[in-house]
Amino acid sequence: MPILGYIAKRGLQAIFVVVAVTLFISFAIRLTGDPAVMMRESANVTPEDLERVREGLGLNRPFLVQYWDFLSGLVTGDLGASFFRGPIAPLVSDALGATVLLALTSLVVSLIISIPLGVYAARHRGSVSDQIIRLLSLTGLSFPNFWLGIVLILIFSVSLRWLPASDFRSPASLIMPAVTIGVILTATNLRIVRTTMLDTLNQQFIMVARAKGLSERSVIYKHALRNSSIALVTYLGLQFGSLMGGLVVVELVFNWPGMGTLAVEAIAQRDYPILQTVISFLAIMIVAVNLLVDLVYMALDPRIRLE
Repeated sequence: MPILGYIAKRGLQAIFVVVAVTLFISFAIRLTGDPAVMMRESANVTPEDLERVREGLGLNRPFLVQYWDFLSGLVTGDLGASFFRGPIAPLVSDALGATVLLALTSLVVSLIISIPLGVYAARHRGSVSDQIIRLLSLTGLSFPNFWLGIVLILIFSVSLRWLPASDFRSPASLIMPAVTIGVILTATNLRIVRTTMLDTLNQQFIMVARAKGLSERSVIYKHALRNSSIALVTYLGLQFGSLMGGLVVVELVFNWPGMGTLAVEAIAQRDYPILQTVISFLAIMIVAVNLLVDLVYMALDPRIRLE
């Protein structure tokens, strides 16, 4: 029951966040211009023509009426239609799936690299290998993601012709964008793993575990790493949320058909319905991930309570 109550409370917070974010976006995008003008760019267009277009799109109604129609449609699952591209539901469904796939794969790539290297660096603190790993981490923080993506395209697509340069045609298309983002994420995750492991390895319960005769592997991965993972889980939740809305540059570099690309196209066309829907789904995903992180805390450390 406490968990259900906590989830219900967070659900109410999520509703408030989604309403606040979409209300702001719905108002702000209308300050960028009139979609009717983009649909009637002819030199012979008259004010009467523009008014007929606005009426057909429903733009002549009060703003709050338009927003209420959008919000009620979002609740009932009726996402409506784009001004230019037909029904919104299949567009958002395909883009959301592509973005989630890229974000999760990038996080997996980062964890595969950062956890072993971070643990190794912590166990060999001050050694040459530790210094090299820290230097590589600092170098990774200095790489702009779009620059790394372009370099990978030049090497593996243009020169070697091993991987497709753009679009999402096969699983091979996922490799370069996931590695691009994963390497950038690794730079931070590796430092978090190393720092938290150094702190945990100095705790008394680690000394007790070693005194009991447990193997070093068991001490490191079963006891130390589990207790160090709370900080990493926190940051992974924040990373996933930022990835969902921050993959725009990488998606554009690799022509990845995700939410970022869809949002940029909607902004360029002043396509209000698509942009409102994209922002709503991103807000819901970020709130959901934060809730999941809180629940994972309790699984990792039973001492943590919902209060």
